[in-house]
Amino acid sequence: MAEDQGNSGAAGDDSPIFRMQKMYIKDFSFENPNAPAVFQAPNQEPKVEVSLKLNNKKLDDDHYEVALQITAKILDKGNNDRTMFIMEIEHAAAFMMKNIPEEHQEMVLGVDCPTLLFPFTRQIVSQISVDGGFIPFLMEPINFMALYQNSKQEAAQKQN
Repeated sequence: MAEDQGNSGAAGDDSPIFRMQKMYIKDFSFENPNAPAVFQAPNQEPKVEVSLKLNNKKLDDDHYEVALQITAKILDKGNNDRTMFIMEIEHAAAFMMKNIPEEHQEMVLGVDCPTLLFPFTRQIVSQISVDGGFIPFLMEPINFMALYQNSKQEAAQKQN
């Protein structure tokens, strides 16, 4: 049975290619400074402080690294903001981006790449919080398109 495979592998094909090739943890830290006392505190009221930073760098002509740096500090509001745990992770991935027009690359790096990477980062963070003795810490989904658009607006306002 013959099937038309198109031009997907032909030399000179200039259709865009975008895919995640490898995920990896670059840096990770989990601190539980008040154990075991933190587990004995009654009526824990978690207070969550999360910061996110997005980095990218060009590896070669067709490959980029995109990294999410997340710091989460979980405090017990009911116990004078005593630290329950602090987690820091830099989770990254190498992406192949071939034949993507220059005007779209910034958006792909700032929106599409972290959108693909984040669910895996979220799962790692959740599992480590469980391994640290706590209930799963499920980070809220992140709208990377909104973050990208906000950063573009802020940059435009600074120029004016």
